[in-house]
Amino acid sequence: MHIFFSGIGGSGIGPLSLIALRMGYDVSGSDKRNSDYIEQLRKNGKVSIVITQSYDSISKIHMQNPIDWFVYSSAVSIEQPNSPEFQFCADHGIMATKRDKLIKHIIDAKQLQLIAVAGSHGKTTTTAMIIWLFKALNIPISYSIGGKISFGDIGTYHPKSTFFVYEADEYDRNFLAFQPYIAAITGTTWDHPDTYPTEHSYIQAFRDFVKQSKYTIVWQSGKEQLDIQINKDTVIIQDDDSHIMLFCLIGEVNRRNAWQAVWVVHIATNISISELIEHVNRFPGVSRRFEQIRPNLYTDYAHTPAKIRGALQVAHEIAGNNVAAVYEGFQNTRQHFMKNDLCHLFDDVKHVYIVPIYLAREDPGLEILSPNTLRTFLNDQTQGNTTPSQLDETLKTQIQQHINSGDLVLGLSAGSSNSLDEWLRRTFELPI
Repeated sequence: MHIFFSGIGGSGIGPLSLIALRMGYDVSGSDKRNSDYIEQLRKNGKVSIVITQSYDSISKIHMQNPIDWFVYSSAVSIEQPNSPEFQFCADHGIMATKRDKLIKHIIDAKQLQLIAVAGSHGKTTTTAMIIWLFKALNIPISYSIGGKISFGDIGTYHPKSTFFVYEADEYDRNFLAFQPYIAAITGTTWDHPDTYPTEHSYIQAFRDFVKQSKYTIVWQSGKEQLDIQINKDTVIIQDDDSHIMLFCLIGEVNRRNAWQAVWVVHIATNISISELIEHVNRFPGVSRRFEQIRPNLYTDYAHTPAKIRGALQVAHEIAGNNVAAVYEGFQNTRQHFMKNDLCHLFDDVKHVYIVPIYLAREDPGLEILSPNTLRTFLNDQTQGNTTPSQLDETLKTQIQQHINSGDLVLGLSAGSSNSLDEWLRRTFELPI
């Protein structure tokens, strides 16, 4: 079977295309730009990828090897509802679906049990920790994760695996397509207002997700927010559980993620909690999750208030009050949604630099919020320590001055090509 992936460079489609490749399917795809996911795919096998999304380009691939299944990302369907690739599939009778249909096909065809990690924050790290534990235990595992890990590919299929570990994104209601064997819910702070216009609709989606799952692992605070029924297949983790202190990982958010990951693998394998804690304490981390670029300079994918608070807590745990932040808001739509939450978000930061918003999946009717405008949403004291900035030599000099003085500088960026994260790496990464 030949599967064509539209949006193959994204964090949802990229891992899935690698899984399909490992399963022996013919894989091709397209995207608007190159990405780390595309480079990883090219290294792992013969994949035909075009950096354009046109009728002609997909036609040429189809002529060389007829396409059986066209899988597209949510971003493609939203940004390009009249995509020429969609038209090509309609003209040639090619099945076109979102990624969830293919994932379900793989799970059903290979009789795998689904471990789904869902929630508003901590999904990627918790998923990575679960994968790390299975690998540490030498238990074959298939998985899809939305971030780069040093101990495996972004996605893989193992023919001897029993479980499929999946970072189940709530965006576009993707996670409701599945009936997990084990569901871990990391948090339920309202997000994605373009999919969930009210907080109630967001919470209700997670309630539905719990109903579709056999086992559920959720924090006490999440259980209260979801108001779910407890039964023998529900594990409620206390927010102040004393076991969290047994983890030697830096950052409260990482210790909490680790404790939930331990519970997931304990239920899946019945291996003792103490052994799992020992293994997860050696977890090496995930790309762009408080990743060090050079001494005193870190980058983090945090782009919601809860994630930003978590990343800043890690920074303060390392450097005390000597923390500077460079903030690149992810999506103008999201900045409008969370602007009131910005007020006290950076209160304990020594200095904040705000660069232009990274634009993606935008509402054209909304005013683009400039760095100067975003600054006005901070409290008066923090505004005095905030500089509207650009990704330029001036910012480079300011960051270098912080580094030289011993401050920890944290870049907050969820964008990809031409983002703050990419600029920091290009500007400051030390030669190997």
